[in-house]
Amino acid sequence: MSKRDRNSEIWRGKWAVVTGASRGIGKAIAEELAAQGAHLLLAARRLDRLNELAESLESKHGIQAKVFQADLNDPQAPERLFAFTKEQKLTIDVLVNNAGLGRYGEFYASDLASQLSMIQVHCHAVLHLTHLFLGGMVERRSGYILIVASTSLIPAPYIATYAATKGFDLLFAEGIAEEVARYGVRVSALCPGPTASEMVMTKDGTSAEQHSSLQAADAVAREGLRGLAEGKRYIRPSLSDWLTANAPRFLPRATVSGAMERVYRPKHLGSVRPPAGKD
Repeated sequence: MSKRDRNSEIWRGKWAVVTGASRGIGKAIAEELAAQGAHLLLAARRLDRLNELAESLESKHGIQAKVFQADLNDPQAPERLFAFTKEQKLTIDVLVNNAGLGRYGEFYASDLASQLSMIQVHCHAVLHLTHLFLGGMVERRSGYILIVASTSLIPAPYIATYAATKGFDLLFAEGIAEEVARYGVRVSALCPGPTASEMVMTKDGTSAEQHSSLQAADAVAREGLRGLAEGKRYIRPSLSDWLTANAPRFLPRATVSGAMERVYRPKHLGSVRPPAGKD
């Protein structure tokens, strides 16, 4: 049996929680897990989409799929999700912390509540869910946690809060991974570049879900689960992701942030350049 085949067998019969499962990378990960025989607890805000996905995966792959409507912007949502798994007597072997929010534009003019929501969903909820499910994994000496971060772990004007919170996710995943390796639990950070999803926005504020330059969500999902099965601490789904993550290390930070300002600058700001910064 090839290494790829062995990795795919890892998920068969296991129960996996996937947050943000109604779209994009989360939906693709759920579909990939189901194709490899995993049972699923799908969590997201949109119950109609979850029910549709659960019915489709059960019919196509013969697995069990349950749904739980959860808005992780609510600080109590992780506890309610965890309690649901206890009520259903589910032993969760895989946790995929994927739920995410994106806000694009000048920070000073943004809605403060939306900025704080990103901290709640990307940081508080990820930490909360990981803590809730990790204890059982340690006791069983087995488990897998995938935390979806980002390849853009650099100063990123106009998506500053998003980039900062995803930086938290990467460092948190890498630190926890070292702690729990001795207990047979694997933790990985998945760090994709821009991926086809309705969450990705163009410079004029419209959805870029089908843009040709974006990575396909199913390819990101496959690489993410493969890396998690192999115990990789962080996973770059493509060569371009690796280059995006590593090339800035060799440049002055002001050069990097200035380049990112030009890349992400909203159309309505035109070609106006900010004053030169210093490291």
